Formats: sequence, C-alpha cells, structure tokens
Amino acid sequence: MKSRTYAAVLAVLALTVTAGCSSKATSGDGDTKGAGGVKTGEGVTDKTITLGVLTDMTGVYASLGKSVTQAQQLWAKQTNAAGGICDRQIEMTVRDHGYDPQKAVAAYTELEPQVLGFAQFIGSPFVAAVKQRIDGQDKGLVLPQAWSANLLGSPYVRVVGATYDIETINAVDYLLAEKRITKGDKIGHVYFEGDYGENALAGSTYAAEKAGLTVVEQKIKPTDNDMSAQVAALKKAGVKAILISAGPRQAASLVGVAAAGGFDVPVVGNNSAFAPQLLATPAGPALTKDYYVAASTLPIGAPDAGPAKLAKEYAAAYPKDGLDNGVVAGYTAATVFGEALKKACAEKDLTREGVDKALLTLNAYKSDFGITHDFSDPAAPSTRHSLIMKPDKSVPGGLKVVRPAAASEAAQSYKPPAG
Repeated sequence: MKSRTYAAVLAVLALTVTAGCSSKATSGDGDTKGAGGVKTGEGVTDKTITLGVLTDMTGVYASLGKSVTQAQQLWAKQTNAAGGICDRQIEMTVRDHGYDPQKAVAAYTELEPQVLGFAQFIGSPFVAAVKQRIDGQDKGLVLPQAWSANLLGSPYVRVVGATYDIETINAVDYLLAEKRITKGDKIGHVYFEGDYGENALAGSTYAAEKAGLTVVEQKIKPTDNDMSAQVAALKKAGVKAILISAGPRQAASLVGVAAAGGFDVPVVGNNSAFAPQLLATPAGPALTKDYYVAASTLPIGAPDAGPAKLAKEYAAAYPKDGLDNGVVAGYTAATVFGEALKKACAEKDLTREGVDKALLTLNAYKSDFGITHDFSDPAAPSTRHSLIMKPDKSVPGGLKVVRPAAASEAAQSYKPPAG
C-alpha cells in the first residue's frame, strides 16, 4: 500500500464505494414532517440534529484535527446550552481516519446514512474520492477542512475560505510587496502529491507567470518528513524564496534544515503548514525568523473580539490543550453550518436539500474572524482574501498578523478550476 500513490488508492476506493451504493435512494426519499411541522430526513429527529466529523487525530494533521474537532464540539455544547437549533440538540459523531485513504472513505461510508451532513472532513484527496457520490446520490452538506479548488462546483461540498491556489497567489504577492523577490527570480515550491499540493502549485504557477518568476518544483509524499534533499535541490537551483504546501512536520523540517545549512530565504506555507508546537522544537528559532503562513481567518491569538472570546472559552473547556489556528477553522465551519441550519429551520425544511438551499442564501456572512464569506456560488470559493501571519512565541496560538486580509490583483483575476 505504501508504494502506491494516494491518487491511485483513492480512485480504486471511490469506484468501489460508488458501485457498492449505486442503488441508494436520494436524500429526498423518505422525508417526514417532524416536530413543529419541520420537514426532516437523514440525521434529524424531533429532538436531535446529528452531524458527522471525519478528522485526523493520529496522522500527519493530528494536532490540527484535535483542535478543529474540539472547537466544533465546543460550538455544539454552546449551541445546545442556548436551546439548540430548531428546538433540537446538536450531536456530533466523530471518526478519526488518521489521514489514511482507506479509513477516510470507510468512515464516510459508515456515517453518511446516519448524519444530516458533515461539519468537518479533513483531507482534500479523501473528500475528492467521494465527491462524485456526494453530488450524485448522497447530497449531504460537507464543509471540508480542505481548500482544494478541485472541490469547487458542487452545491454540497463547500469550501470555507480561499482555495489553496488563491491562498498561494496571495502568498507570492506578499513576497513581491515586501520586495523579498522580484521579476526574474526563481521561487521554490515544495508540495504534497495529490489535490492539496497540486492545487497550490497551480496558484504559484499562475502568480509566477504574472510576475515574471520561475517556479522550481519539489513534489513530496505525506509520509516524507525529512526535507534535506528538497532544501539541497532548491539551494542548488538558487531560489530566492520557498513556498510549502504540506503539513507542519514538513514545514518545520524545511525551515530547520535550510537554517542549519545557511540557506537564508523566506518561506511561506499554506494554512495547514503550521502548528504552534513546532516553536518548542529545534526548528523554532528558524520559524520565528523568516517563516510565514497564509490563511483565511484571523489567528486565535489576535486581539480582535472574536478570537479573544473564543480563545478564552476554548481554554476553559480544554485547559490541558494549547491554542492553534485549528480552533478558529473548526469553529468557523461549525458556525457556518449552524447558520445554514437556522435558515433551513425558518423554511421548515431540515432535509439535506433544505440545508443545501439555505447555505446558498448566505451571500455576505460575516464571521467573527476577519473575513466575510459568500456561499451563493458553488463554483467559487467563499472568499479570495488571505491574511499573512508570522510565528511568534509570545502570542497565544503562536501566530501574529503581519498583513491584514487582502486579495491581490492576481488572486482576483485568477479562475480556479472547478472539480
């Protein structure tokens, strides 16, 4: 299994899952009228609304997955304490897939008939593997903790935030604006094979063409943790900056190895390429020196009202756990799902179709974390804005904003490829 690419494994799994479930009725069949005259379907009773959570607590994104999940459980607890939604309590059913393709698809297959939709699904390639099934027959709303443009185009799989390609374009714009790179320079890009990394590469390629840069590619697998070979290749190529579209471990290795070898260039990662725990490792000093992160939410340590309130509530609920940006990402997705549920309730339709339609009405949803989202067009990400952050040990969550949310000219003109 280890020798096969994720793409090949997921293609086989997706075909197997689709073939095995081809006779399933659409979500509209069997809908009933529940309490309060509200139409209901899968995952909804007169007393509860059950949402699925497909996360990673033991794999490459373990720290992120734990934070995202606990933040969503906190949201559910707070929502229930305030009376729930549509006179129903929110329940969340969690499965840890460990960033394993077989486990991820199996967990989706298990939970799908039991839940209204998914407030979390970590892993662009895994979501992509079941997207055809979601679009064709399941039709339950999925808010992935994944930002691949390949997930666009579906009214059911909705990306909350800028996609990886747009996020990367904004990262290149930041390097240009700060005069860290200029026309004619080479920039390195280390990226995961599969939907995440290759979508980010599409962004760096577009930004490079616009700015007269050259991209030097370094493709890696999620199981690759030592970036020594990649750093050596990029140093030899003479790149002036590096983009990394991978996980926290790979980012720490890249920055640490580069610093140890005297390769002094700025490095910018996508939103999932950082964890504050890294600041306590030998790579910590290098990360705080010249590493940056692009994302579509304010960091949990920002002094703004939304992050400050959430940080306090999360710390009270989980006193033994630290803060990171997964808390904000998870809570944001949960509140978006909750807003769709409230609007669906107002229309007396808590079926999957009702919730999907409700989300389309959120065309100017202002989150508490620095970004206004537009969910009216399934073919577009909910925003083209990205903040740029820098690691800082003195800030809760380890990140501070160095450039406010902005959408570069290149990001605004770019057309993401819908999946």
